[in-house]
Amino acid sequence: MGMTGTDPARRRMLGALLAAGACAVAPTLRAAAPRSIDVVGAPSNLGLRPLRPGHVPGAFRAPAALRARRVVERLGARDRGDVAAPAYAPAPDAATGYRNGAGLVAFTPRLAECVGASLDAGRFVLVLGGDCSVLLGGALALRRRGRHGLLFIDGHSDFYFPRTPRPLTAAGMDLALATGHGPDALVDIDGGKPYFAEHDTVVYAYRDHGTPDEVETERFERAAFLRLPIERLRARGVAATMDEALQRLGRTELRGFWIHVDVDVLDPAVMPAVDSPDPGGLRLAELEDSLALALASPRALGLELTIFDPDLDADGRLAERLVGVLERAFTRAGRFGLAMPAG
Repeated sequence: MGMTGTDPARRRMLGALLAAGACAVAPTLRAAAPRSIDVVGAPSNLGLRPLRPGHVPGAFRAPAALRARRVVERLGARDRGDVAAPAYAPAPDAATGYRNGAGLVAFTPRLAECVGASLDAGRFVLVLGGDCSVLLGGALALRRRGRHGLLFIDGHSDFYFPRTPRPLTAAGMDLALATGHGPDALVDIDGGKPYFAEHDTVVYAYRDHGTPDEVETERFERAAFLRLPIERLRARGVAATMDEALQRLGRTELRGFWIHVDVDVLDPAVMPAVDSPDPGGLRLAELEDSLALALASPRALGLELTIFDPDLDADGRLAERLVGVLERAFTRAGRFGLAMPAG
């Protein structure tokens, strides 16, 4: 993975892998017209705790920062604007036990309506978060339309059930909430929970799922997820690991799948603008290759990007880095009618 994102040999390699992967997942599908992309902003920080008294996490500024780097234009997308989030009020909510619980209950259906409108129009949805709690909006939109899978690309399991009661944050529990573990006000908005079944969920490239003295790690370990930690990816390579993920997500009983990307899956050496910059994450090329392979599947219906904090990116360099990864991954996927960027 030492090659650059525009290396010709790497492009040829990825092209062959993408073609093979798409055929393996959906061999009966014919080539289709390029898929159009809708961009939806979800400028929410409701799932995050303040780092100090009075602190307001800056992840809600990410949609604007990514648009400033021309993400919409570079993907040839249609901009659907932002779904406004409630004001940040991080005191624990008595009804749900979550910080900003009432705000999350109000925001999730509104985001789901916007995402659902794009899905019904047959368009791929790119949600620009915001924090990881925006996963619930896409999850609810898909659940309203049948049974779908989840490709959860994140540096953490986000399945952190504490052994000692404490206020919960949705950005540390979004995988749990999306798979039906939590208060019904968040996990069963329309009835028929979970939004994603555990067996229909792949947890990919994570490097932390908590410590047994602090969280109930056994709950994550016994869940029916397909768990593909970063050690497995490094041992087998991106292509083989993503192929295993797509085999689970490409089953005929699923109508498609959603892709969650928390940018803290990247190593802080290349992406320090996150709230939990733990060492040992993916390189940019590994994330790009993973996304290109996942996006090549005709069953991939949408993707959300979360946790990027522009307050930690004074010159916009890291926002540009993320948009570049998205642009190249969407282009290599071959489904969106994009030309490879110059340089």
